[in-house]
Amino acid sequence: MIFTAEQVACVCEVLLQSGCMDRLAGFLRTLPSSSSSSSSSCPGELESVLKAKAAVAFHQGCYTDLYTLLKGFPFSPRSHPLMQQLWLRAHYMEAEKQRGRPLGAVGKYRVRRKFPLPHTIWDGEETSYCFKEKSRSVLRQWYRHKPYPTPLEKRELATATGLTNNQVSNWFKNRRQRDRRPDAGSCQRVVSGGTSGDISNNDLSLSPISPNLQYRCPPPLSHPPPPLRHMSGGLI
Repeated sequence: MIFTAEQVACVCEVLLQSGCMDRLAGFLRTLPSSSSSSSSSCPGELESVLKAKAAVAFHQGCYTDLYTLLKGFPFSPRSHPLMQQLWLRAHYMEAEKQRGRPLGAVGKYRVRRKFPLPHTIWDGEETSYCFKEKSRSVLRQWYRHKPYPTPLEKRELATATGLTNNQVSNWFKNRRQRDRRPDAGSCQRVVSGGTSGDISNNDLSLSPISPNLQYRCPPPLSHPPPPLRHMSGGLI
C-alpha cells in the first residue's frame, strides 16, 4: 500500500501521540528510505517523520542515532519540548548507566551543562531547572493573582507554558512552601518573645490577635518546625 507524504505524516503523529512505539517502529520500517529525505515533502511532513524516528530511537535505546537526528534537522518550536525531553532523558539514562545509580538534581544539572541543547531544538531562551524564563514569568504573574489555581486553571497554565500539569502543580506547591517559611519563622519569634519589638506571651493571652498578626501567620506546614531549645539564659 502506497501512502502520500501527508498520510505518512498523519500516521506518524497519531501513533506518536498514542505512545504506540512498537507500532510506530513497524510503520517506519515499511517506508522507503527516501521518505525521510524527499525534497517533494513539505518541511512539516518531513518533521513528523523525523520526530517519529527520534522517539523510536529513544524507545529502542539507540541514543547515537537519536542525537544524530536531533542535531541534523531544524525542528520547529512546537516540536522543541518533546525533542528537548528526548535529548535530556537520553543523556540522563546514559549517565545513570555509567555511574550505576540514579542521578540527583546536581547530577542532572552537570549533564545539562556537559551536553547543552543543540540549536536545532532550542530557541536560545535560557532555562532554569528545565523551565524557560517565559514560563516562569507566566507562573509568577498568576501566583500573585491566585496562589491556589483550580485543576482547570492548572491545565490552562500547562498549555500556555508548555509544561505538564504535574510540573505546574509542583511549581505552585514549592512556591507556596518557600513563601511560608519566613512567615512561619516570624510567627514563632512572636510567640516565643524575647525581643523588644515582639508581643509577649502575656499580651497574647490578654488581648485578641490583631488582623495584621493573623495575616502574618500562615497555615501550618506539613512538617512542623523543631521544638525550641532551652538554654541557660532563656529560649533561643
